[in-house]
Amino acid sequence: MKKMIGLLTLITISCQSKEKEQEQLISEIKEPVKMEVEKGLEIATFGGGCFWCTEAIFLELDGVKKVESGYTGGKTVNPTYEEVSTGTTGHAEATQITFDPNKISFGELLEIFFATHDPTTLNRQGADIGTQYRSEIFYHNDEQKRLAEEYIKLLDAENTFGKPVVTKVSPAGKFYVAENYHQNYYARNKEKSYCSYVITPKVEKVRKQFAGKLKK
Repeated sequence: MKKMIGLLTLITISCQSKEKEQEQLISEIKEPVKMEVEKGLEIATFGGGCFWCTEAIFLELDGVKKVESGYTGGKTVNPTYEEVSTGTTGHAEATQITFDPNKISFGELLEIFFATHDPTTLNRQGADIGTQYRSEIFYHNDEQKRLAEEYIKLLDAENTFGKPVVTKVSPAGKFYVAENYHQNYYARNKEKSYCSYVITPKVEKVRKQFAGKLKK
């Protein structure tokens, strides 16, 4: 029994040490990086697990002009998918959404973001495990920061998920667009098992729950 307790203690210490090392790789910028965007449009950046899923969801929405899959939140410059997948870059898989606020608001994007992933699991979405799959909102201005923080407080106050929301709210840093084969991945790979079992149910949920917000 003592040996078993000792082994479990060592495993716990090892996991905590690994988590601290990964945290040190995450960017610590104080202010969001300014980005150029077409007049009248805005940008939202979310990390909510595998970017194949989040990209497919937001592409459904009216008012969304463009969605790009990529990497952000870490310290590694020009990361590759293989590097990010190791969990050693500090980057999260994320989607950068260019939208028309006259057609869909940042608040509505937040609503859909929280409705289509689990914001209560730390560094994990289903079978996808690691800091690269963390739930995080990368805000581009003070208003986005305020809305995100207030929305999380509301979700917790109403105990929406039965557990505390662990989604981070951080200033948006440099966004690295992922390799071409990741862009519009779901539309081009619907027959693959991951798409069928993981992404399709999310897309169908959005089409049913947010029918009034979909592209015509």
